[in-house]
Amino acid sequence: MFHREGQKIIIITFFLVVAIVLSAHFYIDIEWIKIAVQIAALIFLILILQFFRNPRRLVTPNFDEILAPVDGKVVVIEEVEENEYFKGKRKQVSIFMSPLNVHVTRYAASGTVTYSKYHPGKYLVAWHPKSSTENERTTVVLHTPKFGEIGYRQIAGALARRIVNYAEEGEQVTQGQDAGFIKFGSRVDLLLPLDCDIAVKLGQKVVGAKTCIASIRKEDD
Repeated sequence: MFHREGQKIIIITFFLVVAIVLSAHFYIDIEWIKIAVQIAALIFLILILQFFRNPRRLVTPNFDEILAPVDGKVVVIEEVEENEYFKGKRKQVSIFMSPLNVHVTRYAASGTVTYSKYHPGKYLVAWHPKSSTENERTTVVLHTPKFGEIGYRQIAGALARRIVNYAEEGEQVTQGQDAGFIKFGSRVDLLLPLDCDIAVKLGQKVVGAKTCIASIRKEDD
């Protein structure tokens, strides 16, 4: 299953690869060069298909947990001052996606979209500390039943040149639902309340709509 954002690119790539393979067959006489060109074209098609894959993930919404919005590796866990929307301190968990990861963004929790804004910007490498505030990005805030308001940012990286965000203010969304797509290497920041318990560690690999990122803090007995 492939993401709708990749349909046009996949079709164009398919016909381009077919043209290259046929051209190599009829116009390249040296056998090893012909085979090398054809294999390279097929590998390119496979990479495009892999990048736009959209595995189906069944989710039973859990109001007590924030799930990973994307596949990737946790590169930041820290307390930050968030000045765009919350105007105060939040717990930030950042997930870096390599070009080999699934790049679908999924809603980390069920709730109502209260804020959704696109920001043009730079294309610093996604792990750069200033990428959260200076790169091309979208900021989305959800009002959830248990955590109150939580935010996330889709951040373009050095290779990414297009962020797709489906969140619209006032919309009711469900945990695990498709929330957008980021093309090529990129990152997503979660902005969470200070009183939640972070369930992941730095360097941990997470799976979108599967891995628990944070949970409701339990009261001490």
